[in-house]
Amino acid sequence: MPAATPPVCDFGWKAPGFSLPATDGQTYSLSDVAGPNGTLVMFICNHCPYVLAVLDRILRDARDLAAHGIGVVAICANDAETYPADSFPRMQELAEKHSFPFPYLHDETQDVARAWGAECTPDFFGLNAEGALQYRGRLDASGRNPGPADARRELFEAMVQIAETGAGPRDQTPSIGCSIKWKAA
Repeated sequence: MPAATPPVCDFGWKAPGFSLPATDGQTYSLSDVAGPNGTLVMFICNHCPYVLAVLDRILRDARDLAAHGIGVVAICANDAETYPADSFPRMQELAEKHSFPFPYLHDETQDVARAWGAECTPDFFGLNAEGALQYRGRLDASGRNPGPADARRELFEAMVQIAETGAGPRDQTPSIGCSIKWKAA
């Protein structure tokens, strides 16, 4: 299966709201997860080798970003009928097994992923405090396999910059991953 790459950052794009069920039994909206200095919205899933290769780094960065006033949330929008590994019960298992420090939301209808223009897993959307898009890049130099242990933390650095200045870096390398598994029309 070929890898998908999202488009470059559309600086200032206003993120649409959402209200989705989470693996912890709650329902979260964008305003519920937003941090005072910005928000990181990640489209991930359970089975994607690109996500699994960097899951430990995603968790590390999410924990570290909280100290900078960045809210973090993950959304799984894959078609669970075709990809049972991405079902809500399996999402709950993954979140519990890895002690996710952020809500893991289920976009069963895929309406949120479509509204956001999500393309792949992982797909990262870095918003400033006003909810305007400032980052649509990769986590780091990892692909299907983890990058070097000392890889530059591109996503983390960009989100810290957004927290401090409200603006993301002008140069961004797109994320790469498996395409979102859309339901048949």
